[in-house]
Amino acid sequence: MRAGDYRYFDTRFAALAHRGGFLSASDAARENTLYAFRRAVGLGYRYLETDAHVSTDGVLFSFHDDTLDRVTDATGVPELLPWAELQRVRVSGVDPIPSFDELFDALPEARFNIDLKVPAAVEPLARTIAAHNAHDRVCVGSFRPSTIAAFRRLVGRRVPTAVGARGVAWYAYAPLARRIVRSPGVVLQIPPRTWHDRVPVVSRGLVRAAHRAGRAVHVWTINERAELERLIDIGVDGLVSDDIGLLKQVLVERELWEGN
Repeated sequence: MRAGDYRYFDTRFAALAHRGGFLSASDAARENTLYAFRRAVGLGYRYLETDAHVSTDGVLFSFHDDTLDRVTDATGVPELLPWAELQRVRVSGVDPIPSFDELFDALPEARFNIDLKVPAAVEPLARTIAAHNAHDRVCVGSFRPSTIAAFRRLVGRRVPTAVGARGVAWYAYAPLARRIVRSPGVVLQIPPRTWHDRVPVVSRGLVRAAHRAGRAVHVWTINERAELERLIDIGVDGLVSDDIGLLKQVLVERELWEGN
């Protein structure tokens, strides 16, 4: 299948709010919360990037880090706690950690790009998507090949998924091998550079090859105007940013903004 076969990609350009994004430095730490996602949607964003973890009792929730320490008033590994305890944790001392049930219910028009952080989240994510009939509202990826493979086995081709790291490497560094990338993934979700920001990943050739294969190209996480402009000029199909005010401004100027 191709990216265009999925309703998820029915946009001229995907503007993705990274963990909900922020409009000022003062609330940047309120990431992956209902507050952050609602703010992005209120600004006109249709696409929200987030991360999937799971509690000991099987509740799927939105959180990025491997531990609670950086952004919450608690410490420890979130996967080692039941949902009742996680509900008492506050992000930036203010916001509760949202479950995916809450996100799908509270933001019925939003589309989610979901990074599967842990293998244990695979089955809960497939179950939650089915419960909310959200197959057209999500795109799923993972840095772990076995994790995304397990998710694909559960949902088949009903949900679009991202090309894995090996396929991305072939697109970026082995032009003659691009035609033989057999990943079921229909989108490349990639950084502009790798290896301590020294080695380019995104190029015009990569974008052209991806488009010939029916794959979209989304680039993360871009917070500088010059880089946003450069990647749009190269022809990418979407950009992920923390600075949702800047990304919207650039896309409005380029007549690529589709929100309000």
